[in-house]
Amino acid sequence: MTTHVAAFRLPVRITGFMPLIALVTLVAALTVADADFLTQRSLTAALRTAAPLIVLAAGATLVVLCGGIDLSIAALASLSTVLLALWLPDLGALATPAVIAVAATIGAVQGLAHVLLRIPSFIVTLGGLSILSAVALVVSGAGTVRVVDDSTVKWLDLYLGGYLPMSAVMAFVVVAVIAVVLTVTPLKSWISATGYSESAARLAGTPVDLVKVGAFCVSGACAGFAAVMLVSRQFSGGPTMADNLLLPAVAAIVVGGTAITGGHGSVWRSLAGALVVTLLRVGLPIVGVPSAYEQILYGVIIVVAVALTLDGSKVSIIK
Repeated sequence: MTTHVAAFRLPVRITGFMPLIALVTLVAALTVADADFLTQRSLTAALRTAAPLIVLAAGATLVVLCGGIDLSIAALASLSTVLLALWLPDLGALATPAVIAVAATIGAVQGLAHVLLRIPSFIVTLGGLSILSAVALVVSGAGTVRVVDDSTVKWLDLYLGGYLPMSAVMAFVVVAVIAVVLTVTPLKSWISATGYSESAARLAGTPVDLVKVGAFCVSGACAGFAAVMLVSRQFSGGPTMADNLLLPAVAAIVVGGTAITGGHGSVWRSLAGALVVTLLRVGLPIVGVPSAYEQILYGVIIVVAVALTLDGSKVSIIK
């Protein structure tokens, strides 16, 4: 019995340090490949690239912790960039909170569809991905929407102290706020209980449906804020602007050690995972790997990371 317990605990300990080990290994490898990688300019560029991904992954992590998945985050972020670009001329500074509120509402609607209709989150958000992508194409006229006056979102493209990207600072703030709220409220235990065993959580009095809808709402809000970051950097909105962030966001969550089956993980782990994925995106050209292989790499990473963090007891139940 003791041997089996020890054998089970070792992988758990290893996966707990997996993001940090991967991050240190990548930094070391990229430094060897390119001596200029550890310069302030390179690190600043990496943080700036990572900011929208960190925010997307942080929000979606809550859904995964509940035992679900949100495949619509990238499409929702793309739609949000279009809405922001269209609303900025009329709403000005109010466009940002308006877009975040709309994105949060869309996320909540998907959560309601999941809990009320008892449709798996995979199906709901896969359908949401398709619908939101189509709406973005229609609203934008299937083209890029230029931002003439970006003064109200330009602050996200500035640098704190001349070195640290403001977008990266805000990404860390988003993660910290979510982590603090989870820690000082019963939400952390509710989310973990829901992810470990939904039926047991219901019997224990956990408001499972409310927790799930809330997780989808936060995921949507984070997608909206990630869109604001993208617009501040691109000076435009586009119906497919964030579409290439879906696989990296999922990879960031599982590389961070959050179990895809739910119940185990944290937004801090996803932050580390997002940094790892960003370094991979930045590092591939450095080591001479063509960008065409990027999607293959993400697929391999997701499969390996899921295999390391999968809750075997839940898999056996599904079988």
